[in-house]
Amino acid sequence: MNIEEVIKLARLARLKVGDGEVEGLGRDLSAILALVKRLESASLDDVEPLAHPLDAVQRLRADEVTEDDRRDAFQKIAPHTRDGFYLVPKVID
Repeated sequence: MNIEEVIKLARLARLKVGDGEVEGLGRDLSAILALVKRLESASLDDVEPLAHPLDAVQRLRADEVTEDDRRDAFQKIAPHTRDGFYLVPKVID
C-alpha cells in the first residue's frame, strides 16, 4: 500500500497518523490485505455453516439451595434497614 493510500485511509477513518508512522502503517495494512486474500482463496465446499460457533450443550447443575437464609442476622449488624432492605445514603440528586 503506497503512502498516498495510507494517508487517504487515515483521513477517511479520522485517524491522525504521524509522518514517521505512514510507512509502517502501509506495511501493516498490506500484510493484512494479503492475509485476507489468502483467506478468500480457501476452499469452503465441505464446510457446513454454523448457527453458533459452539454446538455444545451446557451441563447444568441441579438448582438446589446450598446455604441457609441469614438475612436477619446480616441485617441486625447493618447500620440502617427497613422492611427487609438495606438503606444507603442517596448519592444522585
